[in-house]
Amino acid sequence: MTEAQPRVSYKGWSGIKRAFGTPSALTMALLGFGSGLPFLLIASQTLSTRLRDVGLDLGSIGLISLASFFYLLKFVWAPLIDRYAFPLVSFLGRRRSWLLVSQVGVTIGLFALAFVRPEQGVTPLVLWVLFASFAGATQDCVVDAYRIEIAPETAQAALAATYTLGYRIGLILAGAGALYLAQFEGWLIAYLAMSALMLLPIITTLVCREPDQPESRVQRNIDVAAAFWQPITSFFSSNGVVLALALLAFVGLFKFPDQVIGVMAGPFYLDSGFTKADIATVSKLFGLWMGILGAFVGGVAVAAFGFRRMLLLAALGVALSNLAFLLMAHNPGQLWAFYAALSADNLFQGFAGTVLVAFMSSLTNRNFTATQYALLVSLANLPGKFVGGISGYIVEATSYSTFFMLSAATVVPTLLLLGWLWPRISDRGPAAQV
Repeated sequence: MTEAQPRVSYKGWSGIKRAFGTPSALTMALLGFGSGLPFLLIASQTLSTRLRDVGLDLGSIGLISLASFFYLLKFVWAPLIDRYAFPLVSFLGRRRSWLLVSQVGVTIGLFALAFVRPEQGVTPLVLWVLFASFAGATQDCVVDAYRIEIAPETAQAALAATYTLGYRIGLILAGAGALYLAQFEGWLIAYLAMSALMLLPIITTLVCREPDQPESRVQRNIDVAAAFWQPITSFFSSNGVVLALALLAFVGLFKFPDQVIGVMAGPFYLDSGFTKADIATVSKLFGLWMGILGAFVGGVAVAAFGFRRMLLLAALGVALSNLAFLLMAHNPGQLWAFYAALSADNLFQGFAGTVLVAFMSSLTNRNFTATQYALLVSLANLPGKFVGGISGYIVEATSYSTFFMLSAATVVPTLLLLGWLWPRISDRGPAAQV
């Protein structure tokens, strides 16, 4: 299904069109769908909406969201993914064997979550969320490595955009689709339907090609422990300690304003007077299509104008779009305010997501793709995830309006760090790697 084209130029507008039209782009859209589908169901708004719907308090919802922490720690086992194929299906290759096993794991996890009753006790739910988030995090790790290895760096912005397209369609079905089904058929049917949809990425994995390994690979130590240290030492040696630390901190802070409010979004919609069907229509359907638009604009913008200016625009947009939720807070139950807030939020989320994915891809050494990219993605989610875990207590102690204003203000450290990095990075990544 996919063919890497390392010698083809993807520069200029004709190159942008060529990159979006490669078979690799189609594969990434389908694999992105598989990554996006489980996320809301096990780690974000659909799960928190389900828990609020059955009567759990905001503090408990925030704490339960921490059960999906495997999404933040996938760099821990990523070295094994970089070095070995999964034993039972090693004939598929290093990347596809892990893809298949992780996708089957997600399917099993969603199927099991369909039958839990959180109102009768949250322990079974937490255990299955742990299982599903481990499988989902592994899947994301392998998909990211696959994307970086299947096409040259100049095509990464386009592949990031098509991956985001598939990811967002997965979010639409896991968001709007699941909420519609929950409204009319119940949560059992909603989660069973979502588990069945995982067959699409599973089939894609079985028919797509395995990426070629880099022609020149680093010398690997036979000690398995070295598999965990080599990717990290390589990153620091390539960039220098100071620049490497600054890049890691910047990635960790980039989407912080958006992630802080993620867990509370579903409960906020319900508390604002909207039904599950309203939330499905505006947030999970309309809003996610706005996100897809933003993702494609981001892909084209990075290809045309480079990283630096787009990183600045994306960071500002993500933070300021949080203030749009004040419209909803001060106009509860008004659909126009819901549409306005979700337009701004999802447009800049999609834009920033593609910009960040393309930027992080440029930072990775292809000898350690899964590990280094997983580390960057984990850092991109770690700070906001932990603050999101206590976000319910922050809202209960203050108000939704105060919470949104505080979340927007968290962009300041990101902008200061970008100012320091500005002369030290080129539009292709760190100057040290150019």
